[in-house]
Amino acid sequence: MGYVGKLDLKLRVQTLRRQGLSYGAILSRVKISKDTISRWCRDIVLTKDQQLRLVQNKIFGQKKGSLIAAENKRKARIARTKSILQRAKEELGHFSKRDKFLVGIALYAAEGSKGEGGFSNSDPSIIRFMMQWFRRFCRLPLSKFRGAIWLHERLDEKGAKRFWSKITDIPLRQFHKTYIAEDKKNSRKIRKNIHKFGVFAIRFTDAEKHRHIMGWISALFHGRIPAYVNK
Repeated sequence: MGYVGKLDLKLRVQTLRRQGLSYGAILSRVKISKDTISRWCRDIVLTKDQQLRLVQNKIFGQKKGSLIAAENKRKARIARTKSILQRAKEELGHFSKRDKFLVGIALYAAEGSKGEGGFSNSDPSIIRFMMQWFRRFCRLPLSKFRGAIWLHERLDEKGAKRFWSKITDIPLRQFHKTYIAEDKKNSRKIRKNIHKFGVFAIRFTDAEKHRHIMGWISALFHGRIPAYVNK
């Protein structure tokens, strides 16, 4: 670059600086080093408004950079989670009849009623699985089942009943009265996990089947599983 060309470039850089542009903004418009821009513009005094705008732009740029970094981390976390879930699904493989039988026993041991026939949970997929499990392995007819909902006040009771009826196939006429949990007005505790459709309880009226299930639980934890489920 000749002297005249370099002088024109210097004047252009100084003009941009006098307009209040940051060194970074100038650098994006001219092909010279940041050190050169700094040297050429070191004697230029910006107005207070220009200085304030540069500070605000810098803060905005930092915030924008933080938001972009946070979003990139979120996307990376989602991608890792999907990869882990897919790998876990592949590791689990196909569920045999025996596998489902044992899973149902373990779930009942954890969440089932020990005094009478029943199972409660807020997760629709678990409730659906257990309903199918009761009908398949306990051979209980639909007429034996009752549904019960535990719901926070101000939530849609009718909607919750329709939802759980669809999940379980239990007719609405076989639902017990919904238990409505009132909000504690004077409590400082903030409830974070208020389930839209509440907690659902599958109940069945068959004492013999319930004792049978309890026998399976006892057998499972002593390593003795009824042989007929392998047939």
